[in-house]
Amino acid sequence: MILRYWVNYMEKSNQTSPNWFILLGLSDVPQLQVICFLVFLVMYLITVSGNFLLIIVVRTNPTLHTPMYFLLCNLSFIDICFSSTIVPVILTNTLSKDKTISLLGCACQMFFSLVFGVTECILLSVMAFDRFAAICRPLHYNLIMNKKICVFFASTSWSVGLINAFIQVPLTFRLPFCRSHHINHFFCEVPPLLKLSCTDPRLNEVLMYLAAGIIALGAFVLTLGSYVYIISTILKIRSSQGRQKAFSTCGSHLTVVTLYYGTIMFMYLQPRSSYSPETDKTLSLLYTVVTPMLNPIIYSIRNKDVKNCITKNIKQ
Repeated sequence: MILRYWVNYMEKSNQTSPNWFILLGLSDVPQLQVICFLVFLVMYLITVSGNFLLIIVVRTNPTLHTPMYFLLCNLSFIDICFSSTIVPVILTNTLSKDKTISLLGCACQMFFSLVFGVTECILLSVMAFDRFAAICRPLHYNLIMNKKICVFFASTSWSVGLINAFIQVPLTFRLPFCRSHHINHFFCEVPPLLKLSCTDPRLNEVLMYLAAGIIALGAFVLTLGSYVYIISTILKIRSSQGRQKAFSTCGSHLTVVTLYYGTIMFMYLQPRSSYSPETDKTLSLLYTVVTPMLNPIIYSIRNKDVKNCITKNIKQ
């Protein structure tokens, strides 16, 4: 309702802005469009089914009612929502001749993608801290990561995501978009829309840089710091097999979080002069489509406890 009110207000007060946009998408080559459709359909199905499977397994197995899996369920829910905000639009626009999106639809898509993207940023750092507490402070783990603290961390992540979106979206759509109504992207994201403004979007850029620097860069530093302590603790493990297994797990986690944080920071912290539509599309695909698909595999499906619970449920 707030977004609808804001967009209606902007439509009435600023007649230079279009009340619809055209998303140019990933490619205009017919053969590539079919391939893109099939690839993203498969990735979306893997994302949704993998994350739903994790949520169901955790909810139906009391042994998995721990802080780590509580956070993982939150991550899975975010990934389902994040992917569902972006991928269905890609699939529709890839094969459809009508690639228009209303101003309200564009604002809603930007709002929810920012909420889920920022919330995941913070939640990944909380999950890294959880692993730090479990591995480096095992005797104090139940005190450090009790139920109230987990709920607090999760609610804080969602709150920061909502606050950021409520700031970024209205400030973006207050701009007059008189240069073009063609968005050279596959969804409504802040940087491509700023390129369409016929006024200087310097305030928007400063706020975007601040948000990306404080949230994404800050969360990445905290995540990296947690894994530094984790790795230093792993090195003290006498068993070479135990070290190898721990390093494999940490390595896969670090690969995913680096891919996620790195692409977001590059996208939102790059100067205006280095803007490249094709590069930005590739970067956006990595954190909106690829990472939500990898998260349940890296964090959960490879986990021994989850695999045992899935096997047990299948046998029953």
